Amino acid sequence: MTTIVAVRKGDQIAIAADSQTTFGDDQKLLAPYDCFHNKIFRHGDNYLAVSGSAAHDLVLQGALKELKKKDLSSRQGIFETFRKLHPKLKDAFYMRPEEDEEDPYESSQMMVVIANAHGIFGVYPMREIYEFSRIWAIGSGRKFAMGAMHAVYDQDLSAREIAEIGVRAGCEFDVSSSLPMSVYTVEAAAGAAKEA
Repeated sequence: MTTIVAVRKGDQIAIAADSQTTFGDDQKLLAPYDCFHNKIFRHGDNYLAVSGSAAHDLVLQGALKELKKKDLSSRQGIFETFRKLHPKLKDAFYMRPEEDEEDPYESSQMMVVIANAHGIFGVYPMREIYEFSRIWAIGSGRKFAMGAMHAVYDQDLSAREIAEIGVRAGCEFDVSSSLPMSVYTVEAAAGAAKEA
């Protein structure tokens, strides 16, 4: 229950997130009451944000710290990193990998957006890894965010401004997303993949 977005435009990459935590269907925790309302964390030169259980944030931070070799700079590198993380999530952090019986693989139970100088990436529960050329969003406010960012992407706006518009749209219409937001930007590395 959140709105997390990532945008790449020109040589700027931005990641932004709302600050509301939602408990079940009827209780919310807003930023003024939450000492740790920032949903984006930094790991080295990478910014990461997680959608799903609030426990995922600390679990992922802890698991990444314990992993000696990791690569978050490419689709293949992220896949290998999360493949190595999966047994740690089960054994050291007691993650339950069960979802549907028909699923082809065990689930890591989280959706993650990664923004760094190499691009914007999405990690999904079965370790599906995507690299996005322009915009992406996860969480319950994602549809509102995607529509708003798509509508303004070709205007004379920076990646940061587009990301802020996406989160604002999510917070305006999604009951599980609220301002204030957190926003971080990085400069794209020379030679990093660009939009087609």
